[in-house]
Amino acid sequence: MKLEDMILASVDDHLSEPADMFDRHLPATLKDRAPRLVTRDDGTQVWVFEELTIPTVGLNSVVGRPKEEYGFEPTSYDQIRKASYDVHARIDDMNVNGIATSICFGSFTQFDGFTFCRVKDRALALRVLQAYNDWHIEDWCGAYPGRFIPLAYIPMWDVDLCVAEIKRVVAKGCHAISFPDNPAAPAKGLPSIHDAYWEPLWQVCNDLNVVINCHIGTGSEPPHASMKSPINAWITAMPISIANAAADWLHLAALGRYPNLKISLSEGGIGWIPYFLERATFTWEHHKAWTGVNFGGKTPTEVFREHFLTCFIDDKFGVKNYQDIGEDNIAYECDYPHSDCTWPNAPEILWENFKGLSDSVINKITHENVYRWFGYDAFSMLDKKEMTVAALRARAQHVDTTPVSSGGKRPDVSQGPVTSGDIMKMFSAA
Repeated sequence: MKLEDMILASVDDHLSEPADMFDRHLPATLKDRAPRLVTRDDGTQVWVFEELTIPTVGLNSVVGRPKEEYGFEPTSYDQIRKASYDVHARIDDMNVNGIATSICFGSFTQFDGFTFCRVKDRALALRVLQAYNDWHIEDWCGAYPGRFIPLAYIPMWDVDLCVAEIKRVVAKGCHAISFPDNPAAPAKGLPSIHDAYWEPLWQVCNDLNVVINCHIGTGSEPPHASMKSPINAWITAMPISIANAAADWLHLAALGRYPNLKISLSEGGIGWIPYFLERATFTWEHHKAWTGVNFGGKTPTEVFREHFLTCFIDDKFGVKNYQDIGEDNIAYECDYPHSDCTWPNAPEILWENFKGLSDSVINKITHENVYRWFGYDAFSMLDKKEMTVAALRARAQHVDTTPVSSGGKRPDVSQGPVTSGDIMKMFSAA
């Protein structure tokens, strides 16, 4: 296999929602209460939804900017690449990056959809959540069949409503939901995954083959060591922080009851997993006599390989040790348009991870595992020969990938590295 022959399906990307996304999916009676994009006097834009003001417009949408301008700007749509919010432009940017299929998490929603839980009027929150799912499935994913795997949000404040919404979106062809990596985290205040409250959710996901996507930062986000710590320390820890949640999910008793319950650890990397599984096995063997943990006659590694999908952007160590993770449990992620994204050179950087791997393992990691885990038959909608890196790039020769400055404020590093405190100030200002 050559680099140009790869077919890439990304299990983790993002979008900045377009201002008109609710126009077609909410009735006129709710028009005045729909989430709306507001431009403030200083030119920054925010989403306003009932009592919430959500300053996430453009945050981390830095693809196509000089790296010197990364950070927690931009703050308006005119500072970000059009493909962040326009599905037609997104296809162009996917093509030039050799990406055949993508899963896209929202922004104003928060990655796990917790925005809807923060709205006091639950009836309105549910209706808007459903409208969002309809927009995402019909307008974003539906615009280019085969190019996007739809992802839905659920009303986590009522598990019966969660079940009903899952059944509704499954009927529309969506078999993936987003869910906090730790719903019991203080910022969420929801029941623990070990609480019987979630039993109907586990059952419906098992029965309808729905993948639960747990994105980093949705519960087990690493704390800032100090406000004086370089922000690089926090960015380094962010993907690995999902290991805390993974340990909790691995010990979920429901995994023994529901063989089809699948969890995707979104944007968590893979290099830490061999030690994680080794530690889980040691802990189980060394402590089970007094802790009472029972994996149903299986080892922690066997349970992990049956229920967990992992992904990476650039992880040579993890790929080198793929056999200790499981070749059927690894997927690729692009993370467009966040700052870790390697657009437009993802194929070249990914190819460096694959030295010494067989074609069959490369195919599993690049796309087969994703399509199998999500039950997504992309090639019933797409010509497989037209989805290779070479074929997609041939259709994207018109796409300009030259870095463009937005004129945004650059971090001041004259007095030392950007710190956690600097970033928190940027957040406060936003």
